[in-house]
Amino acid sequence: MMAEHWFWLLLTAACVIWYSTITVFVAVKGMKDIRGMLERLAKKAAGTEDDRAGE
Repeated sequence: MMAEHWFWLLLTAACVIWYSTITVFVAVKGMKDIRGMLERLAKKAAGTEDDRAGE
């Protein structure tokens, strides 16, 4: 049966590989973005705390 549907098997495999690659790429880039956002928020919070201590 697989010999009859080699085209669909190949197309399905290509789609799964493409989708997996995109998913991993988005996850890695998103993780970097979130990490950077949290660092900026921490710096901003530390800066406002330092400003309050000077009052």
